[in-house]
Amino acid sequence: MSTSATSPSTPPVYPAAYSGIPERLLHKAVREKSRLWENQSKEFQTPRKRGLAVPAGIGRTEFVKALDELSQSLGKDHVVLNDQPLEDGWYMEHPNTHDAFMIMDEEETVSSACVYPGSVPEVQLVVAWANKHLVPLYPISMGRNLGYGGAAPRVRGSVIVDMGKRMNKILDINPDDCTCLVEPGVSFYALYEEIQKRGYKIWVDTPDLGGGSIIGNTLEHGVGYTPYGDHWGAHSGLEVVLPTGELFRTGMGALPGSDAWQTFPYGFGPVSDGIFSQSNFGIVTKMGMALMPDPGGCETFLYTFQHEDDLLLLVDTVRPLRIANILENVAQIRHATIEIAVSGKRRTEFYDGTGPIPAEVLQGHLEKTPIGRCNWVYYGTQYGPEKIRKYKLDIIHQEFMKIPGAKRIDPQSLPKDHYFWSRAKIAGGQPDFEELSYLNWVPNGGHLGFSPVSPTRGSDVLKLWKIAKERHDQYGIDLFMTFCVGLRELHMINLVVYDRGSPERRKAVEKCMRSMIDDAAKSGYGEYRTHLLFQDQVARTYNWNDNALMKFNEKLKDALDPNGILAPGRCGIWPERYRGRGWEIGKDGRETSEGQGVRPPAGSTRL
Repeated sequence: MSTSATSPSTPPVYPAAYSGIPERLLHKAVREKSRLWENQSKEFQTPRKRGLAVPAGIGRTEFVKALDELSQSLGKDHVVLNDQPLEDGWYMEHPNTHDAFMIMDEEETVSSACVYPGSVPEVQLVVAWANKHLVPLYPISMGRNLGYGGAAPRVRGSVIVDMGKRMNKILDINPDDCTCLVEPGVSFYALYEEIQKRGYKIWVDTPDLGGGSIIGNTLEHGVGYTPYGDHWGAHSGLEVVLPTGELFRTGMGALPGSDAWQTFPYGFGPVSDGIFSQSNFGIVTKMGMALMPDPGGCETFLYTFQHEDDLLLLVDTVRPLRIANILENVAQIRHATIEIAVSGKRRTEFYDGTGPIPAEVLQGHLEKTPIGRCNWVYYGTQYGPEKIRKYKLDIIHQEFMKIPGAKRIDPQSLPKDHYFWSRAKIAGGQPDFEELSYLNWVPNGGHLGFSPVSPTRGSDVLKLWKIAKERHDQYGIDLFMTFCVGLRELHMINLVVYDRGSPERRKAVEKCMRSMIDDAAKSGYGEYRTHLLFQDQVARTYNWNDNALMKFNEKLKDALDPNGILAPGRCGIWPERYRGRGWEIGKDGRETSEGQGVRPPAGSTRL
């Protein structure tokens, strides 16, 4: 994109582009890109005001010389300096230079360069180079986790290690044991398309959008919507490059000649996989994943509930059904605001006032839709042969209809462009491209994720909803809320949608987020993931027994990464060189992402 362009370019298409959209979904991608393009007043390119972002602790001349040394080893085409104007792109053409959904100034969480290794030995080469020159690295798989920071590094001036561009092979798909082995650049789209091409009767569990990396999403504890929705729970086997360059495999992969690496996740001895999820302890280069066998059919259903307080009774109804596996998938309970926003229409078509859209205005617009007036919408899916589905659906209907005002919506009454059909595809193991529509709600649409976890209990969920509602009202933000139903817990995915072109709205969103994090923690609820600028705050809420967990993580960090080169600050874990030098950002926030330099390593004269 550029400021002089008059129309959006065609999105990249898979398989010509490893990160592209499948041809079957290209029309949706073109539609969403065009909508966002037309609703953007922010410049597509942001001129650089501060020049090249050089990592703390190293001079510019020394850094450029070190990059030149790396380019001689890795290849000049695979080492790219980040000194050009910043382009925000969009979901299918996301930047690996900065945070496209910025909260602070764009140049705060900006990289100095991007490197593209093409093999495990090249990853090790990059790690060895970083240790030699004490350059912070920030590895990404594909960088599409845009609501949580995308490809942006926590430490300004870090070198992005883009694992996906040249390491994007599907190494194995086994239709007998329903497993696969993939590299970081394999997206949900890519795996799905390859399975269809081979004609295997197996499914891919997919999140709302399928363009992200399977490895990246799994390491971030991402969620999909079939019975295999717990992606971390479905993984088996990691290959990891440690911050000192050693390579090892977890579980059965540590046994030479084993063919059980993707079928049994534990192996012998301590299970080390977990320390490489949501951490900065290593770079994952391969991962195994369980796939879902074709269940012989599925059926998506939709219920609406009239009152906001119905959430309490609904969740208490859901809990025993979900634990008993009567409700089979990671379903969604969505607030009705999303139902009109996901149409892709602008907020001004519904309400042009200030503050959150009034309840009566919202209900008036919902009355004109096929689902009618409501406050909560439940999307669920049942699996297996028709007689099994019918048996469970009858039980669900009987229980849901005990809630006064509950209504089952007949899918056949819904037009083919209704959002229901996208949810049905996703819950049926087919990646889609519909969820981005709500970004058109405001100009220059961006979003952050406020994502606390609670037990599947109505009283807990009602508390979280009221925390979010109160803070959204305070800061004038429309409430986009979804509860993802796990087996015994709910993930509250609160999409905080805002105009990223407005410094005032960015500041309001930051204050709203920090307030909700603090409010939720005081009530005993913690986030399961968050945007990189809130990671310090969230990590500090997990402070039982005088911060015993963080102290343990810091011991691991210093042992595995003695030079502190790998993703310093990620998930609030700072290496010794950065620790206690003002890099952490607490609940009060601040204007800069940087601290007061770094501590020189032992025996060094560096500043």
